[in-house]
Amino acid sequence: MDCAGRAEAAAEQLQLYRRDRDGWRGCRSTGEVAVSWRPSAEFAGNLYKGEGVLPASPQKVWECIKPVAGGLRTKWDQNVKDFEVIEAISDTVSICRTTTPSACMRIISPREFVDVVLMKQYEDGTMLSAATNVEHPLCPPQPNFVRGFNYPCGCLCIPVPGEPDRTELLTFFQTDLGGYLPQTVVDSFFPSSISGFYSNLTKALKA
Repeated sequence: MDCAGRAEAAAEQLQLYRRDRDGWRGCRSTGEVAVSWRPSAEFAGNLYKGEGVLPASPQKVWECIKPVAGGLRTKWDQNVKDFEVIEAISDTVSICRTTTPSACMRIISPREFVDVVLMKQYEDGTMLSAATNVEHPLCPPQPNFVRGFNYPCGCLCIPVPGEPDRTELLTFFQTDLGGYLPQTVVDSFFPSSISGFYSNLTKALKA
């Protein structure tokens, strides 16, 4: 399957996850987000879902999270150190490299991810970014980073009917962090990382 096809398939997968209510187990809840999980069908780890309503219009939320070079994400998201576009395939599809800082008191060393990313808007106003891992000749594994792999993941900014200044943000994460990490570390990292994502995004929107 070509890169654009992989990206479209990832977007379709997110829509399936959005509709499928079966098998989710709650693992964390804050004032900003409810996090749940179920075993991934893509790899030997978990698929995580974050659900929250943010105090801003879908357009404002999208500006903060959209995966573009020089975007706002690196400014507020503590889990994104750097984001670069390796190749633009079209206006809506690109190959991107994301690097992340060390985490969990440095138990998790810096990671890098290479993904094909799709941005899409639906008729109901929902804006979506979807990503999945890909290999690219311009992006061989870099020293000082462990190569991780994202499986179909992303964000949906969903308008709240009758409330133009509120947005439902639905996120899906399913990531193989690579390397040799104790499962307990991985299982505690994702729920806290997702709640941090919503908390930091809320602060960025208010600022």
